[in-house]
Formats: sequence, structure tokens, C-alpha cells
Amino acid sequence: MAQTLLMPKATAVWLVDNTALSFDQIATFCKLHPLEVKAIADGESAQGIKGLDPIATGQLSRDEIARGEKDIHYRLKISEPKVRVPDSKRRGPRYTPVSKRQDRPNAILWLVRNHPELKDAQISRLVGTTKATIEQIRERTHWNSANLTPMDPVTLGLCSQIDLDMEVEKASKGRPLPTAAELGATLHAASETEHLDFYAEEEKEIDANAVFAKLQSLKSDRPKDEDDDQY
Repeated sequence: MAQTLLMPKATAVWLVDNTALSFDQIATFCKLHPLEVKAIADGESAQGIKGLDPIATGQLSRDEIARGEKDIHYRLKISEPKVRVPDSKRRGPRYTPVSKRQDRPNAILWLVRNHPELKDAQISRLVGTTKATIEQIRERTHWNSANLTPMDPVTLGLCSQIDLDMEVEKASKGRPLPTAAELGATLHAASETEHLDFYAEEEKEIDANAVFAKLQSLKSDRPKDEDDDQY
């Protein structure tokens, strides 16, 4: 397993400041250009980067540095790690516990109906199934199609809501916007809308004489006793 140097530029800063290695040696070890290492030594590059000691991280030994300082043509070799980290396995379909595998067809049917934009590979990642099973459920050729009930895979515990939202978002990217017909919206014919009154009725003109006449009639209707009590 090939080893990768941690933080190459920070390691180069430390080697420039603390060793007598040549620019070419440091550049080869850190996978940098010799001119970039020279710029680090001149203070023109990597300003503000704190040097990383490769000896402390176990990626280089003092003896290896000493060999390089004695022989300008010597190429430093990264140390073997003390702890072996296994290579990450290729990500395949999600593992589904045996107790929940019987719920996968119901979850697939729910995804097919509620999120038709999802691809088979995305459904496979979400619930840990095969494309053949998804195709059978789409075409209603699954052996148990008559008894399937759409069920939310999140409720069933087959995937998380975050994973489902991420897959839906990925599938929606680049998808054309829904048309008015898909949304259920329709345009009315011009003959139906040309006679519609979209404006409020204009306020009637206020007749001042009628208002004063009404006030006079109200005043005359007051009982005479009320007028007499005022004196």
C-alpha cells in the first residue's frame, strides 16, 4: 500500500528550517517543485504555515534525514506506518438487517410512486436492493405485487431522512421545471374572461342636499321635551 505524506507543504517548511537537505531532496520527498521549495526558504511562499515535524508524525526518521544530509543525491524514503489502516472498500448497496429485509419491497414501491425522479441506482443505495427487484416492482411483475403496500423507508428504518433528501436533491438537479399541465393549472378561454369585471364599482357621487335633508329630518324627529329640558 503506497504511503501518502501528510501536509506536504507544512512538512517542507519544517525540513527547510530544521535540516540541511537540498531543495531537490525536499521537493522530491514532499512532491513539490524545487522552485517552490526555494520560495519557501526565501520567505516568498507558505507564509503563515506552521512547519510539521515528519519525525513526530512517524513519516520520517532521524537516520533517514542524516543519510540525506550526507549524500545530496540520496532520495528520502517515507517510513512504514506503525499502524496499518485498511483500504476503504468500494461502497456498494446499503446493508439491510435480516429483520427488515421483508419491508424493502414496500419501501421500493413508495419511492417509485412518490419520487419517480430517483434512478434505480439511487433507490438501490437507499434501501439496499438490486436493480432487478426495482424493475419487477415498477412493472408489477414482483411475485408479491398483490400484497405490497407503499411505506416510507425512513419510517421503516431502512434509510435516514438526510440520505433520502440528498438523493432526491441530486435527482432533481438538471430536471426541467414542471409544466402548467403537470401542476394541474389550465388557462381559461378568452370568451370566458373578456366580460369579467375586474374593477371595483366606482363610488357614487355624494349628494350634499340629500345629506343635509336627512340631518334635518333626524333633528325634527327629536322629542320636544328634550329641547325644553335644555333651558
